[in-house]
Amino acid sequence: MTSRRGRGPAAPSPPGGPRRTSGPGQVGRGQGGRGQASSARSGARGAAGPAQGARRVRGGRPPAARRPRTLLRRRIVRRDPIKRLNVGLLLVAFVLSLFAGRLVQLQGIESKGYAEAAVRQRLSRIDLPAVRGSITFAAGQPLAMTVDARVIYADPSLIQQYEAKHKTNIRNKIATTLASMFGLNPATLLQKLTPRSKMDHYRELIHHVEPDKARMVTQMDFTGIGTLQEYRRIYPGGSLAANVAGFVNTQNDGAAGLESSMNKLLKGRSGWQKVEVSEKGQRIPMGEDQQSKPIPGKGLRLTLDQDIQWKAQAAIAQQVKATKAQSGTAIVMDPRTGQVLAMATAPTFDPATYWKWKPGDWGDRAVGDGFEPGSTSKVVTAAAALEVGHVTPDTVFTVPDHVTRLDRTFHDSERHAPESLTFSGVLAKSSNVGTILASEKLTETQLYQYMRAFGYAEETGVGLPGENPGLLKPPNQWWGTDRYPIAFGQGVSVNALQVASVYSTIANHGVRVTPNVIAGTTDDRGNVTPAAKPAQRRVISGTTAAELTKMLEGVTTKEGTAPAAQIPGYRVAGKTGTAQRINPSCGCYQGGGYTSTFVGFAPAEDPQLVVEVVLQKPQNGYYGGEVAAPVFKDIMSFALQSRRVPPSSGRSQKIRISPDQR
Repeated sequence: MTSRRGRGPAAPSPPGGPRRTSGPGQVGRGQGGRGQASSARSGARGAAGPAQGARRVRGGRPPAARRPRTLLRRRIVRRDPIKRLNVGLLLVAFVLSLFAGRLVQLQGIESKGYAEAAVRQRLSRIDLPAVRGSITFAAGQPLAMTVDARVIYADPSLIQQYEAKHKTNIRNKIATTLASMFGLNPATLLQKLTPRSKMDHYRELIHHVEPDKARMVTQMDFTGIGTLQEYRRIYPGGSLAANVAGFVNTQNDGAAGLESSMNKLLKGRSGWQKVEVSEKGQRIPMGEDQQSKPIPGKGLRLTLDQDIQWKAQAAIAQQVKATKAQSGTAIVMDPRTGQVLAMATAPTFDPATYWKWKPGDWGDRAVGDGFEPGSTSKVVTAAAALEVGHVTPDTVFTVPDHVTRLDRTFHDSERHAPESLTFSGVLAKSSNVGTILASEKLTETQLYQYMRAFGYAEETGVGLPGENPGLLKPPNQWWGTDRYPIAFGQGVSVNALQVASVYSTIANHGVRVTPNVIAGTTDDRGNVTPAAKPAQRRVISGTTAAELTKMLEGVTTKEGTAPAAQIPGYRVAGKTGTAQRINPSCGCYQGGGYTSTFVGFAPAEDPQLVVEVVLQKPQNGYYGGEVAAPVFKDIMSFALQSRRVPPSSGRSQKIRISPDQR
């Protein structure tokens, strides 16, 4: 037991801080109730901070209040590292499985499709045009032929890459230079030089460039500009026989004439080549190379004689100009074979620059224009009357200048007193009234059948496009007086080649040979395969054909309507025609003008050639014997000499125009 004044040994400090010491006064108070309560409150706050009720030490500052340290116990979570590793491996395995699956899909299941798509992206197709077959005259002179040419093309993507790399604009320079060389629009070329995509490596700029000019372009060394071989269609004769040959368009397809109707045979079959190119447009060495070789087209060997064609074309063009006619046609045929030796129209065009001419001049008027034949058709009525109408060349008719049938009156071209004419005289003077009188010995059906037999209202078979077959209504559609104008060549429509075929039939002793303009085909080595023989049919007897020939000789005498068609040294048989044209504005003849025609053959005793001349709506004269017969004479004279046809051995047989003529 210690003394009350003394102190015992120091007790250890509690963890919260040093234990407070009490002075002598504190012990006494501490034994009371208040002291104990104060001590208890101090003890209770001791855990939160320093004692609030500590006494200040005498003679010094009160000690700084210190916050007792609080012991924080952290809860330690122990994680299993093996488990975390397994989860990570599972995630990696899942991701790798996705990659593996996609790889199997690309390289296994869908590999073929992707490989083909990649090849297609690298492949560039180049068309290989076939050489178009040539068209030649009968002796082999070229009428239309194909020559070597170049197409200038651009690689728009390569040009764009060059501009981006060098920070320059060369497209304007290329467009301006090429436009000035070839007369093109620079804006159009500039548009073609602008790429549509990154793989736009081929764009055609200019076609049918001559090789010399193409070399000039390549020497300019423009990036992305190159040339490829192609072919160009040329026509060495210019407008010579242009309406027969026709022309080809920018796609190398025939658009008129034989170029159109025989396009498939002439064009052949184009080929192609596929090569792999890099992103820069360069060909990949040892890359895929697919090719289909083109098959050249076959050529056409025509029946046209180049010299006769030239003469016919010059003569008809000159007369169209002299008479101020709307148009003109000249045809030369061999009646024994049906071959067309010349087929000329005016105005015409140049097939090399067809776009500069009127589209109406592209077609062949010899087959495309329909017209009323007028008096040239009277020979068909005469043939039918001689065959079945119990009429002979010497049958006499009393012919007034007009005749009335039912409610219509028909006139001759000139007024005259009634006269006695033989049937030969009726044809020689081209009497409408006399022809009506002779036609009344025929039934309507007989007249119609002979017109059809001569080729009316059907295509000639020549094979030219755009042919107008004409118009001839059957008898059950004839009304009232229709048969009478039909008998002398009005109320019926024909084309020029049909009329030429009628006279060729008479010249060939009554046998019609289908008109033809193609003699055969040629291969790429020039070997000729003859065309099939044209169809033939007998229309009238040889006797009737001989009688008609004698009657037609009377037309070219002084008593006939066409003495201007006479050719010294040769007997000529033929017929004039002066038909009124329909005025489309009123559907009547008034103001429509005339169709003036002369068609004939020579030598009359052994016909070798048939020539027809047609003028539509001439202004300076309009009778066929005045404006068409002289052109016939000019062309026929040249053709006879060109074909070396010997002159007639005897004079023309005398023909009785009237019954009292001896």
